[in-house]
Amino acid sequence: MRRILGIKLKKARGDLVLTQEALASAVGLSTKYISHLELGRRTPSLETLTKLSEYLKRDISYFFEEKERAFNTLLKGERLDKKAKIRLRKFQRYCEEYVNLEELTGHRLELAPLYTNVSAERMTEEERQRLGLGNEPIRDIFPLLEMNGCRIVRQFIPEPSNITGAFIFLETKEAAFALINSSQSPDQQAFIAAHEYCHYLKDRREDPIIDNPDIFVDEFVSLYHPREKFAQTFASRFLMPPSKVEAIIDKEIRSARLKFNDVIFLKRYFGVSILSMMNTLKELGYLSRSKYEEYCKLDLDRYEDYLFRSPTLARRQERNKGKIIPSDRFKSLAIKAYQRKKINAEKLSKLLNQEKSRLLSTIRE
Repeated sequence: MRRILGIKLKKARGDLVLTQEALASAVGLSTKYISHLELGRRTPSLETLTKLSEYLKRDISYFFEEKERAFNTLLKGERLDKKAKIRLRKFQRYCEEYVNLEELTGHRLELAPLYTNVSAERMTEEERQRLGLGNEPIRDIFPLLEMNGCRIVRQFIPEPSNITGAFIFLETKEAAFALINSSQSPDQQAFIAAHEYCHYLKDRREDPIIDNPDIFVDEFVSLYHPREKFAQTFASRFLMPPSKVEAIIDKEIRSARLKFNDVIFLKRYFGVSILSMMNTLKELGYLSRSKYEEYCKLDLDRYEDYLFRSPTLARRQERNKGKIIPSDRFKSLAIKAYQRKKINAEKLSKLLNQEKSRLLSTIRE
């Protein structure tokens, strides 16, 4: 109960953009005491709780009501079929194992700032600046997002399940997870990851989110909650900063009239899907509506494979595995837990989905 109270107090303080020092001063308590409350190390008196609730404009009951468990909410989705629920339960087990490994090894992730009352464009600029990215392309988005508190889970989910991505925040653990459907191409997975990362930065205090394929289509996204259009704008600018797109066109292509091979070049440079790149170029005025529609009719994958020998075979093999793909950080935590004798060899083998004797031999070497 103290832990729930601490989490709720921290959230209420954060919602008002207050430091611990400011809150302590306002209610006549020490900063150290506020810190202990938020860490779940102290139980406040009724008088203290009343002061806090009045100042933070919350009912006292707010500090004791535990939100319905996030996965219970996620699995209640009306449009989820039986197979989708099976996949999401597998996702749930992975998340629980991940948090357990962090607790066993003492390696917890700090949460990124929570953005409020800001435009998608401004949020993108501030987040890129905070991460020190400048306007350069992101070459490997998954570890970048994980190290900033959004744990990435890539899992094969069949098309009929209608799940492209999902985001969930485990409030009592202060742990965030983004689910990426690995049946998508690697470049589309990167875009989905950026989209879910936006939910992490802006919507993590809300209910869990499941994103279907329509959300990633410009013509349909406006039919959904406004946060989805916001996340689409963020993902596009986060992966393809307009200033960098314009600079590359000026330097390398030297023409405002882009041919399809120019679009493919840009798509590969930024590591995004062809449709995401074309949408960005259309918005920046480099592709007319007629050219955009003309290019959309082409066999995009075949064209790219022919010109650039894209490794589609390996991509298809990865899709067909049908299993969760553990992140590099998850693997590292599992090995650390084994080396510290927190888990046994059987558990390690199961977590990493590797044959035990060969795995142990590799670790010893």
